[in-house]
Amino acid sequence: MTAIWNEVVREGRAFPQTDELTEAQAEEFFASQSYCGVAEQRGEIVALYILHPNNIGRCGHIANASYAVGSRFRGKGAGRAIVRDSLARARDAGFRVLQFNAVVISNATAHKLYESLGFAPLGTVPGGFSRDDGSYEDIRLYYYDLTKLPEK
Repeated sequence: MTAIWNEVVREGRAFPQTDELTEAQAEEFFASQSYCGVAEQRGEIVALYILHPNNIGRCGHIANASYAVGSRFRGKGAGRAIVRDSLARARDAGFRVLQFNAVVISNATAHKLYESLGFAPLGTVPGGFSRDDGSYEDIRLYYYDLTKLPEK
């Protein structure tokens, strides 16, 4: 999980984090989530997600998730599988909404995937993502109403 997470951080195109996780930091980070899911192929982790509340108290019913697919496995369905799994897990955990706070505009694959699964765009934050070259890129927010998710 750590290797895939750090690969996405290093790429600097999707996650807001700038520092890679050591194994000890990763163990603590993943353990602090409400849920972590993985997709495996022949015993190898190829993708992962983290799920946690987006906020606290009166907004604690809104979940947030982050997804990472190893570069060798992109475009083969692992992303779709982990997003679908996260929706069911979030609903089963009592969340009513899943919200994404920052999908980078240039991440066309993510936008296409989320919208094909029924996520609704909430709006765009101009210049919300700082790129490694010092430029800024827009981010889009999304939500999914988990109360409308079909039962198993």
